[in-house]
Amino acid sequence: MDHTPAPTPKVPAGDEVVTLGAGCFWCVEAVFKQIDGVASVTSGYMGGKVKSPTYQQVCEEDTGHAEVVQIVYDPKKVTLEKILDWFWKLHDPTTLNRQGNDAGTQYRSAIFYHTDAQKTVAEASKKAAQKDFTDPIVTEITKATDFWPAENYHQDYYFLNKNKNGYCRVVIEPKLKKLKLEH
Repeated sequence: MDHTPAPTPKVPAGDEVVTLGAGCFWCVEAVFKQIDGVASVTSGYMGGKVKSPTYQQVCEEDTGHAEVVQIVYDPKKVTLEKILDWFWKLHDPTTLNRQGNDAGTQYRSAIFYHTDAQKTVAEASKKAAQKDFTDPIVTEITKATDFWPAENYHQDYYFLNKNKNGYCRVVIEPKLKKLKLEH
């Protein structure tokens, strides 16, 4: 297993970046890699106080980081609004620090915006999404901080391990089926 952090994603001219936390980054990455207009999805960590955290440190909840995906997208092909529509569908934004059996602050629902315009879109999207949920949405909307790519073995995890890992079959595959995405 390669524990070296993945490279920081490159952002081509004209593309934009948004960083989202919606539980386990394996699940979130598997969804956004399939969205037309998304150039890259990198699993990693954001929102904490430790430089270059490891997966182990984040899981111990000592760093304050969330498991996130950093999404590079072409706004001429897919809008942030559309990306956030997928975000609200792929997880339960009403559960604090939990997605299914995954519990802890690293699994919190979060939108890390990179521009003031993204903050405005995120706030409007959250307000609009609330109509689809009985319980209040607890998703934090926070200015992006340092992004730390996760270790290489976390990248493209689902598609590299879907036939080898029970979590992929039991948790991620049903989510992809529900969203009518490749599984």
